[in-house]
Amino acid sequence: MERLTGPADPADPATGTGPVDPAAFREVLGAFASGITVVAALARDGRPAGLACQSFASLSLDPPLVLLCIGKGSSSWPKVRAAGRFGVSILAEEQRSVCEALGRRGEEKFAGVDWEPSAHGAVRITGALATADCALESVHEAGDHYLVTARVLELTARDGGSPLLYYRSAYATGAFG
Repeated sequence: MERLTGPADPADPATGTGPVDPAAFREVLGAFASGITVVAALARDGRPAGLACQSFASLSLDPPLVLLCIGKGSSSWPKVRAAGRFGVSILAEEQRSVCEALGRRGEEKFAGVDWEPSAHGAVRITGALATADCALESVHEAGDHYLVTARVLELTARDGGSPLLYYRSAYATGAFG
């Protein structure tokens, strides 16, 4: 196995490790396949606001909590955060175009994306494998991201289908249906 970090750094005896190259960090952690979600809410102006997010996980069963990590540079996150409630839609393999639309910058991300509002003020992407309507619990700064926790208010799931995955810096699919 190839070593991708530097030798132990005597200036940092607490960790005993050397610097981690950002490219190596991305390469190694890219070996972990992750599902792709859309995090979206109805903004205060009544329009949908959202972003593509691959850093999403269940956190707690009691109470039902999820966590997600949002890049600090996101222009959509402040609108979603201000709404206080949002939906997390777990994308199906055929929804690559939805991911691309919500992954770009700009105000018209939802042009051509089918969605519906929920009773909780969340935005649900039509055709997603599953959705979770959430209420914002906490936001913590974590490096160049925000670590967000949210309480799950309602869940939906469709029968069948396979997830859209991100693996080694590219889209992948998994035959799980």
